[in-house]
Amino acid sequence: MQKRDKPWRRRRRDVNREPAPVVYRGLVRLARVFIPLVARRQWAGQEFVPQTGPAIVVGNHISNFDPIVMGEYLVYSGRWARFLGKADIWRVPVLGWVARQCRQIPVYRDTDRASDSLIHARKALEQGDLIALYPEGTITADPDGWPMTGRRGAAQLALRTGAPVIPVVQDGAQLVLGGKRLEWWRLFGRRRDIRIQAGPAVDLSEFEGEEPTKEVLDRATTRILDTLTAMRAELTGLTPPEGRYDARLGRRVTIGGAVGE
Repeated sequence: MQKRDKPWRRRRRDVNREPAPVVYRGLVRLARVFIPLVARRQWAGQEFVPQTGPAIVVGNHISNFDPIVMGEYLVYSGRWARFLGKADIWRVPVLGWVARQCRQIPVYRDTDRASDSLIHARKALEQGDLIALYPEGTITADPDGWPMTGRRGAAQLALRTGAPVIPVVQDGAQLVLGGKRLEWWRLFGRRRDIRIQAGPAVDLSEFEGEEPTKEVLDRATTRILDTLTAMRAELTGLTPPEGRYDARLGRRVTIGGAVGE
């Protein structure tokens, strides 16, 4: 991983001149103080984050700590991300208010409002915003932390809007707050290394002009997940397993295909 000078030590307004809600700016100030207490940052690839215009950031989801460290990374890469997150967060006192104030986008999965998140995300892209989402839809259940089967939302947004899909992988957040299960006690242990790296836009050119059917979206989703898997392998030096974990089946399956919107 090629390291850069410590950009998080620069003044935020020197690296990011985008307008942002006051609550969002306040959260980043808090993160800048809190994160060094529990983690050591290692960032790379910030040059791949577009400085202007619509973009879709996709990441591997390994911990509840992900949005904090990836959000800070994106802010100091020049953009205020609008994350797609589970609608349950919007029903939690304080957290819901914060999410609304920061203009994040709720995902109403398995309800009659399931399509709302993609409608709002598409509008955000049309306004030139950068959105961030996790194609897996939830924290990975893979025993070794690899990206598991995903949903079609990122691919659908990319093919319908033409916005570039920027992959961002990370490792180490799961050591700070646990993976699928919250482990608060880890916050009081030694500091952990958190590595984050962006890469060039995922090449989806072969799908241009095609009707975004489920089959096409599944292929595009596989391309996105394959990219995240390869980048995680490069970041960690680990060898990816054969197949991809499917949480519905509780086992790895042949790579190819998504599980839903």
